[in-house]
Amino acid sequence: MSKATPEIIKRVEELRSQIEDYNYHYYVLDDPRIPDAEYDRLFRELQQLEADYPELASDDSPTRRVGSSAETSFEEVVHRLPMLSLDNAFSEDELRDFDRRVRERLGSDGDIEYVCEPKLDGLAVSLHYENGSLTVAATRGDGYSGEDITANIRTIPSVPLKLRGDDVPDMVEVRGEVYMPKAGFEKLNQRLADRGEKTFVNPRNAAAGSLRQKKSTVTAKRPLEMCAYSVAVTDESLLPDTQWDGLQQVQRWGFRINPEMRKANGVEDCLEAYNELMEKRDSLPYEIDGIVFKVNRLDLQQRLGFVSRAPRWAIAHKFPAQEELTVIEDVEFQVGRTGAVTPVARLKPVFVGGVTVSNATLHNMDEIRRLDAHIGDTVFIRRAGDVIPQVVKVVADKRPENARPVELPKTCPVCGSDVIQIEGEAVARCSGGLYCPAQRKEAIRHYASRKALDIEGLGDKWIDILVDRGMVKTVADLYHLTVRDLTSLERMGEKSASNLVKAIEGSREPVLWRFLYALGIREVGEATAKALASHFGTMEAIADADEEALQEVPDVGPIVAGHIRSFFDQPHNQETLQALKEAGVRWQEEVVEQGEKPLQGETWVLTGTLSGMTRDEAKEKLEALGAKVAGSVSKKTACVVAGEAAGSKLAKAEQLEIPVLDEEGLLKLLKEHGLDG
Repeated sequence: MSKATPEIIKRVEELRSQIEDYNYHYYVLDDPRIPDAEYDRLFRELQQLEADYPELASDDSPTRRVGSSAETSFEEVVHRLPMLSLDNAFSEDELRDFDRRVRERLGSDGDIEYVCEPKLDGLAVSLHYENGSLTVAATRGDGYSGEDITANIRTIPSVPLKLRGDDVPDMVEVRGEVYMPKAGFEKLNQRLADRGEKTFVNPRNAAAGSLRQKKSTVTAKRPLEMCAYSVAVTDESLLPDTQWDGLQQVQRWGFRINPEMRKANGVEDCLEAYNELMEKRDSLPYEIDGIVFKVNRLDLQQRLGFVSRAPRWAIAHKFPAQEELTVIEDVEFQVGRTGAVTPVARLKPVFVGGVTVSNATLHNMDEIRRLDAHIGDTVFIRRAGDVIPQVVKVVADKRPENARPVELPKTCPVCGSDVIQIEGEAVARCSGGLYCPAQRKEAIRHYASRKALDIEGLGDKWIDILVDRGMVKTVADLYHLTVRDLTSLERMGEKSASNLVKAIEGSREPVLWRFLYALGIREVGEATAKALASHFGTMEAIADADEEALQEVPDVGPIVAGHIRSFFDQPHNQETLQALKEAGVRWQEEVVEQGEKPLQGETWVLTGTLSGMTRDEAKEKLEALGAKVAGSVSKKTACVVAGEAAGSKLAKAEQLEIPVLDEEGLLKLLKEHGLDG
């Protein structure tokens, strides 16, 4: 193996310096300097050079962040200075008492300047650097000794492996908080849940679990960050005079510091900072559980000293807790506007997140099984901001003997229709879509929508009013509304009422597929409704078909067939269909044509603006000829119809040499097959 030349050595040093500089701007300053692709190119070049010349390997190379598959043993690390706890303040009075004690001990009548630092909800760590290179990283442990987590800390992008600048001391210890941002936490938990593995209760729990992985390759895949909050051990002559300036220096060395930090002059400023940060709490990309106030001048910190295991010059003013323990007293099931049947835990009331909580969502039966939640269980409840409180963990060893498992109801608690849960779907649903009061507004909105029966003027506002007033309970009731009924409503004039009644009247004779689509059967969209109407010809034939017969229709698989069969099996839905007939609704049955249609099996695409018809009208006519109309061009596309201002779809068709028709060509095709009217 050849030895590295001076040019190679120089290039490796350049790459390491460049990459660390880019890491600093990206992870510490949130100021990316190059595109990801360029960063990846440089990183791969460095990896290759280190592989080709192993003698150039270095523990502080940025390529070493990927972690090792070897198991880590967490040896004990004794802290040079204890990592002390902070006293807590839970009220304004307690914070004022802290400030009073500080001023009394310092013999000061004036305001004290404090640094206000968000209290990140993570894991405190201590990082030792010698001659600018990271040598040891440790957890806080019991305050006097912690665990050696150096291999895992090295994988965190916002931790410098080598300090920056010309003023780096020979030896320094920087302390900070390792945490997991909210977005990364959600993705990690989703990934674990998808694999059937145990999820984490909160981001702090996730950060701690990730830092204590036996294999640093696992830690490297976890979205961890670190913020520095102090310099613990170094040559004091190198330190600035204040906590604030010390953190600015730490940032210059390559550490991330929290951008929400600020100074406060006196306790009233501290309280203002507390209230401002609590307002921002839920919008921050990471969890915080309070704010830490530290006397800014380091000489005053030394004069104040320590008591027991806490400094006299700092205090944590805690926010209201976002997690608490309570008991599930019962589980009820609520029905949403789309028919989703959702379990809701009725809780022993508990104060969490600033409010008293007595209900929490359990999402669905899959989540209940994952948690192994029983009625009577003691559970962790989490509430953050305006987010609906949720059960995040069961304390299994506190389960009482009389705890009861949670069972999905067989019938809808609102309307009595069957509750259906299709295999492979997490959500169970009420099958009484046309009738169920919980789904009433959504059913009417869909029925009246443009692609269904297109009842112009019946928007969400009027649907809300008509349902809330008890004037419309099912879609059949729409056809009994009169101008007089409607003008009794506030802000509904006679002309508007007359127009709405006329629009409702105009929907009495829909084509079969539109009416079928308007019923809101789950998974039955426009294309499926058209296929069903074309295949069976009549509503009666569709309603009578078993699942096997339904699956003979193109694009109808077992799940869709199950939804259709469930819909027509519900007596309430049958009653509503009969009520529609009695109200004078007559859907137009279709003649089932024998033999193949001229465009059978072909996929067409429409693009641009047509002058003689709308795109929807053109789509219907092409589908009548047997074509499937898609939204994108591919090699399987048979033809593209290009109107005015056709863009990328036309360009792709030309690139793939797919036939293209203009509007004139489309009209000629339709005329040939008797669809020019």
